[in-house]
Amino acid sequence: MSLDFLQYKSNYRPFFMMVSPPAPHAPWTPAPQYQDRFNDLKAPRDPNFNVHGKDKHWLMRQAKTPMTNSSIQLLDDAYRKRWRTLLSVDDLVEKVVKRLEVRGELENTYIIFTSDNGYHTGQFSLPLDKRQLYESDIRVPLLIRGPNIKPNQTTGLAVQNVDLGPTILDMAGYNVNKTAMDGMSFLPVLEGSVNSTTWRTDFLVEYEGEGSNVADPACPLLGPGVSECFPDCVCEDSFNNTYACVRTVAPSADIQYCEFDDNEVFVEVYNMTVDPYQLINRAKTIDQEVLEKMNHRLMMLQSCSGQSCRTPGVYDARFAFDPQLMFSNRRRRISGPRRA
Repeated sequence: MSLDFLQYKSNYRPFFMMVSPPAPHAPWTPAPQYQDRFNDLKAPRDPNFNVHGKDKHWLMRQAKTPMTNSSIQLLDDAYRKRWRTLLSVDDLVEKVVKRLEVRGELENTYIIFTSDNGYHTGQFSLPLDKRQLYESDIRVPLLIRGPNIKPNQTTGLAVQNVDLGPTILDMAGYNVNKTAMDGMSFLPVLEGSVNSTTWRTDFLVEYEGEGSNVADPACPLLGPGVSECFPDCVCEDSFNNTYACVRTVAPSADIQYCEFDDNEVFVEVYNMTVDPYQLINRAKTIDQEVLEKMNHRLMMLQSCSGQSCRTPGVYDARFAFDPQLMFSNRRRRISGPRRA
């Protein structure tokens, strides 16, 4: 369908084409020619693989550590199958790029390769899913080529899925400021005309948990409110797996602050500079004043709309904090902040 569109579209008008293959989404059924590939591949054994989330939200703490052999086999098998299905995505991309090249349109066309979510495979002993606040789940691939974009460059600036719409409009020559979108065009980032002092440092991460009103027959002890439970009674989601986070990516601070919408307003905070795998929740070692500033920052991001979300640096300028103070070793008894 993609190749037909490119073949028969008008040669005199700009075009936009979005191709959305289901791979590598479950059920991970590979093409026959790829079903025997990657037989020795295993999911990455990062430092947070098969580690108990002892200081995390209760849903993470209910995971069994160490994972059973059946759970590890399940996630490794899924990892292999996902790679196999992506070989067909590679084929699709190659054919589309070659068709653009044959038509003489490749160098005048932006190609954006991305996804809608990350995926964990054994991090903190959860077998496999995508509903958690950690880097494995919220980071997605983003590769772009096109006019005025130099090859082989990487940016450390934070861009989001909500930026894709404004960026595509900007590529088409439309004034993004005329829209009500929350996102920002990152076309200037691609072209190298933006630096860290003029780009956002904070962005919002939110998820609303899902669960069943009745207990899972395979896991009756957990009661109602959970979902996505594996045979080992490790559940990947629940009603109160509902959270909002501020993710800060700046030269002076690389941190994550999260609040859960549950009875205890559970808080998780990670210093990504020294703890990139989010092994240590530092919420109980931070001064109350700093927590309140981060809570205020979260409320600002949750309440902004349109242009007010696209103002770079406003949150740092008004609610700056000292990272040395923030990650002190002093322990204080604090209560979690509450959203207004």
